[in-house]
Amino acid sequence: MSQARPEGHSRQWVLVHCVINGRPTETMVDVRASLADMLRAEYRLTSVKQGCGVGECGACTVLINGESINSCIYLAVWAEGKEIRTLEGVAGANGDLSAVQQAFVEEGAIQCGFCTPGFVMTAEEIAATGKKYTDEELRKLLSGHLCRCTGYENILKAVKQVAGTSTE
Repeated sequence: MSQARPEGHSRQWVLVHCVINGRPTETMVDVRASLADMLRAEYRLTSVKQGCGVGECGACTVLINGESINSCIYLAVWAEGKEIRTLEGVAGANGDLSAVQQAFVEEGAIQCGFCTPGFVMTAEEIAATGKKYTDEELRKLLSGHLCRCTGYENILKAVKQVAGTSTE
């Protein structure tokens, strides 16, 4: 990894190569910067919300190599060589909503919208497994997200729509 120190700064900088929403990218990042900071500041991906900043609320959730991760506690330098997907990369190329996004609309699983991108990203991971889950399993998988508006039931219904449910 190359390091550079812009004049007047004592910070350490590293060049990070990764794929964001299907596009190869490279950018210099402060070694202390979170992935959320990089995605918002360098790429203007504002679906990555700055909520708690300590991995508790799930508002900053992105998919890294297909796994949902709280980007506020994931260092940007760890993204080297990884594939990152944000809400901006979920819809189809022609703007069509993904099955998960459509389910959230149909179930009315959105109110203020602050938590929605994080929930959608985790739901995308859940749906991609192709597994059927019980309500209890889905609640556990979604438990890393906080929502102050919806009461969670419509969110659960939306995820059930795309993940199916088992009777276990």
